[in-house]
Amino acid sequence: MDVLIIGGTGLISTGIARQAVDAGHDVTAFHRGETDADLPDAVAHVHGDRDDDDRLAEVAAEVDPEVVIDMVCFSPEQAESAVEAFEGVEQFVFCSTVDVYHRPLDANPATEDAARHPPVSDYGADKADCEDVFFEAGGDAFETTVIRPWSTYGEGGPVIHTMGWGTYYLDRVRKGEPIIVHGDGATLWGPCHRDDVAGAFVEAIGNETAYGEAYHVTSEEVISWNQYHEYVADAMDAPEPELVYIPTDKLVEAVPDRTDPLVDHFQYSTVFDNGKAKRDLDFEYTISFREGVERTIDDLQQRDAIDPYDSENDDEIIAAWRDSTESFVEAFDG
Repeated sequence: MDVLIIGGTGLISTGIARQAVDAGHDVTAFHRGETDADLPDAVAHVHGDRDDDDRLAEVAAEVDPEVVIDMVCFSPEQAESAVEAFEGVEQFVFCSTVDVYHRPLDANPATEDAARHPPVSDYGADKADCEDVFFEAGGDAFETTVIRPWSTYGEGGPVIHTMGWGTYYLDRVRKGEPIIVHGDGATLWGPCHRDDVAGAFVEAIGNETAYGEAYHVTSEEVISWNQYHEYVADAMDAPEPELVYIPTDKLVEAVPDRTDPLVDHFQYSTVFDNGKAKRDLDFEYTISFREGVERTIDDLQQRDAIDPYDSENDDEIIAAWRDSTESFVEAFDG
């Protein structure tokens, strides 16, 4: 089919473009032309700003796609513009997120009808509003399919951790420096490699069973944060990581400018049911976190993209926490 990817050069987008070409689709990527991406020569490129409504309409007319995959829609206003521009295409596939759900989840594993209110974040609320715009358009402007990834990683992207996305974390791991972990490290997390996520998007193309439906496309290997850091260390042939446990609320209070992901996501144990995507989109979890994170780290090392271990104030945070806990113990030491 003739497929237009709005985005096309991001982490998941590149995987979708490659696999869609391999599946025989004609693929065009619409992006600003500011990011280099390793895409097949068969992918055509059109440039512009998706927030420019006139340009969006021009691209719709120039490319005349049968299927649109929107990877960079983050507000209901952008969604409304997309509906207007692409009315008449066969299918519109929207990349949403599991952040549409309220946290903590009412039950694990969550299915696609889990509660979305109150929202976990402004980002999640906006994505949920986008979904509503596309579903309301479904059947009139086009058929809608919504895919909700979770924590997606892979070559070209970072390796997340309690304090965010800074690559200095990997330098700390390989040098045996202490690592900040929220809580006791027992909450659950589930990274999924972008190639597995991308496969579900490609299977959705022209798939009539997926019309009007939303799908989880997430990890099948849910691990604790303790295990997460151990896998990262093993992938780097690093020493067993020295994990420093700090209560989530204290971390947030001490360094609020560095803990947004922790507040919205990392502190919760979450598991998502992929059964629907397995049934309708032939979703498969094929790349273990241990394998995928090694590939991701190798890519970062080859690009010399890992920052020094002391480029953030983790050592200062760790020292302050250790001093305070030592004083607490001494106060009760007979």
